[in-house]
Amino acid sequence: MASKWIIVKSKIKEITGQYNVSADFTEALNEKVKQIIKDAVKRAEANNRKTVMGRDI
Repeated sequence: MASKWIIVKSKIKEITGQYNVSADFTEALNEKVKQIIKDAVKRAEANNRKTVMGRDI
């Protein structure tokens, strides 16, 4: 993928509120999201679609 970051770090902080967020959490979450997207694309392709949908997650 072109961009290193898929997620927005400040949005994680909004959700976690008073809890601190370590750099390794942010990096791990970002990698997980990338993998979810790649898997969803594969599922869409397997179903002969060029549109990735919620059901592909």
